[in-house]
Amino acid sequence: MPGFDYKFLDKPKRRFLCPLCKKTMRDPVQVSTCGHRFCDTCLQEFLSEGVFKCPEDQLPLDYAKIYPDPDLESQVLSLSIRCIHSEEGCRWSGQVKQLQVHLNTCGFNVVPCPNRCNVKLSRRDLPEHLQHDCLKRRVKCEFCGSDFSGEAYENHQGICPQESVYCENKCGARMMRRLLSSHSLTECPKRTQPCSYCGKEFVYDTIQNHQYQCPRYPVTCPNQCGTSSVAREDLTGHLKENCSTALVLCPFKEAGCKHRCPKIGMSRHLDESAKIHLSMMCALVSRQRQEILELHRAVEELSISNDGVLIWKISDYSRKLQEAKTRSNHEFFSPAFYTHKYGYKLQVSAFLNGNGSGEGSHLSVYIRVLPGEFDNLLEWPFSYRVTFSLLDQSDPSLSKPQHITETFSPDPNWKNFQKPGNSRNSLDESSLGFGYPKFISHEDIKRRNYVKDNTVFLKASVEIPQKIIA
Repeated sequence: MPGFDYKFLDKPKRRFLCPLCKKTMRDPVQVSTCGHRFCDTCLQEFLSEGVFKCPEDQLPLDYAKIYPDPDLESQVLSLSIRCIHSEEGCRWSGQVKQLQVHLNTCGFNVVPCPNRCNVKLSRRDLPEHLQHDCLKRRVKCEFCGSDFSGEAYENHQGICPQESVYCENKCGARMMRRLLSSHSLTECPKRTQPCSYCGKEFVYDTIQNHQYQCPRYPVTCPNQCGTSSVAREDLTGHLKENCSTALVLCPFKEAGCKHRCPKIGMSRHLDESAKIHLSMMCALVSRQRQEILELHRAVEELSISNDGVLIWKISDYSRKLQEAKTRSNHEFFSPAFYTHKYGYKLQVSAFLNGNGSGEGSHLSVYIRVLPGEFDNLLEWPFSYRVTFSLLDQSDPSLSKPQHITETFSPDPNWKNFQKPGNSRNSLDESSLGFGYPKFISHEDIKRRNYVKDNTVFLKASVEIPQKIIA
């Protein structure tokens, strides 16, 4: 073994340190030819590599010239150290040669259990282990008096037939465990018992009350139709589907027929009232068609944006551009949007192959004012700044997006910004709206990611003063 790696009370002098392991020498030996000293183990390991020279001065070394150094060993063994378990709390200190004697009694030293249970623990924890934890300790059951090993006793706990326990159903009774099974089956008032009709388990002393609500309990038909008995939960279905004497409403009750008669007489009523029922159904269909139209309009209004911003996604761009090239002045329309809640209703249109001076070379965009729900409450003409943007879809982490943006303020004298009528035709020149026939050229669209995944995004926003919104 290399030198001692103990915690010395005083730093060992240099002459006590092995030049090879740098620790206080254990079993020191001296090379008589040069006087250098080493740990016996350290020097042997050095020489085993085939180098027969002194590690200190590199002079030739002969095994016959190496001798134990008892004087130096005695001095080393007299050095004062702390216990190797000092960090764990042991306060002992003494000479190196006294350490082993101390460890034979040190409370912090790790020792094997004397019962040979394969556990190793500190000496001070041994009494607790032997009394409570050792699997090979001997323990006597306090209930049945049987003797067990510690491991067998742990298995015996909780199953001893003589142990006094409370009823598991919490009825309050206490008895030996061996009597518990019989009590739970035949005596306990809290035992469970299945209902003879529905099969569900109930506490014994409540099963009588259950029969007043049991869904499978047999009852008689209140119409006295002759059926002997029906399960309580099936009675409603029996009265509705099977009972021949039950009163039923006409199947055309939703259409307005109020006739009611026994089930067996309903077929005759249907035969006699076919024309009346047909008339009722026609009226019902007419009412429902009108309700559907009104609901459709309401849903459309609810789906319209009302914050003054529209982001219009034009997907399948390449196909739509080709379609615009084959159809002159082909116009695409965005969803409508409101400038603000209860505000102006607007719509954006786009000519993907251009319009007017931009036809065939540019993307043209326009905005128009549509008839809105709140036009009678608004100031006219429409006079708020409008901004168009073609959004750059480049990754912001790689480069700053470069959106194409144009802004204009409406001319109040232009009739397109006057209060709109309800009969405006979208193909009229007056409904074209205001915008830019040369918003962006087809060549410029290709220079950045204005088209990505065959999709472009057009944004329109309206600057509404805060006082108008409020």
